[in-house]
Amino acid sequence: MQLSFARPILIIQTAFIGDTILASSFAQDVHRAFPDAPLHFLLRKGNEAVIRGLPFVAHTHVWDKKRGKTRSLWRLIRELRKYEFQFVFNLHRHFNSGLVTALMRAGRKVGFRQNPLSWSYDHRIDHRIPHEGDGGAWHEVQRNYQLLQAVRPDLVVPMDLTGHRPVLPLTDDHRRTVAPHKTAPFVVLAPASVWFTKQWEEVSYRELVAQLAPRFRVLLIGGPDDRALCERVKGTSDAVNLAGQLSLLESAALMEGARRVFVNDSGPLHLASAVDAPTTALFCATIPQFGYGPLSTDAIVLETPEPLSCRPCGLHGGTTCPAGHFKCAKNISVSMAVATLETP
Repeated sequence: MQLSFARPILIIQTAFIGDTILASSFAQDVHRAFPDAPLHFLLRKGNEAVIRGLPFVAHTHVWDKKRGKTRSLWRLIRELRKYEFQFVFNLHRHFNSGLVTALMRAGRKVGFRQNPLSWSYDHRIDHRIPHEGDGGAWHEVQRNYQLLQAVRPDLVVPMDLTGHRPVLPLTDDHRRTVAPHKTAPFVVLAPASVWFTKQWEEVSYRELVAQLAPRFRVLLIGGPDDRALCERVKGTSDAVNLAGQLSLLESAALMEGARRVFVNDSGPLHLASAVDAPTTALFCATIPQFGYGPLSTDAIVLETPEPLSCRPCGLHGGTTCPAGHFKCAKNISVSMAVATLETP
């Protein structure tokens, strides 16, 4: 094994799973810029599967935010302070990640100005949502890339993100696990979302399944808490409810080879981008201009065709429609979704 004597680099992203998946692209770009530097990645417990095992990440540090949150954080800080990091890149904009950054021993600390402890950074970059730049609204991958550019001014924020999609540590074992479900042309549906207003209506997903099931093998995915929803969406069709049965990486492996993946503005959307699956992304309360849209080669975004003065109603969506009509979801018809399968 070749040993590296370059000083290590720390990347911090302790947000939700979708943000962590997107941060894998940043980790790969940092490795490309500093190939001899061992990469350390700090993330929240539950997200480690999408980073641990990547060939360019040497160490994964896990923060358990549910059990002894503060004690766990201080333990990690003490552990990480043992390293003399060349750079610390903080992709997160909340206090706790700023505290970790501020207390690190590092040559340079880089992060977003919106973090309340960004005064302790050597380089502060504006995180703008939406970020209007060359080529239109920037993706989160491009916003993150600015942090790398701060220490490598010779680099240019990419406009073509083909080579900057998120990456996953998929293995042959993941693919073998899902292979029995790929015995016929199939589509994958991920109908759930943490936020109600980010989720296309259940009745619409159920009708979509009814229309697709005679033509394709329909596979429904989600976490254990999504199983009941997927069972209702399945209805009387012969769709297969896999919610709660597959890991995140197995779900991504399932998307490989799909005729199409239908998904909300949520974590599974970024899994689809990572494996470059043909994707239909349904944006209800949120908009792709926020910078979290699909990155697959064949990606179609569906939105309400009717302009709504109330949309977007928030950055992350909400538990109820504040206007009471939920037109941003209702106006996306099943026929619009079905038509994306006919697109060459």
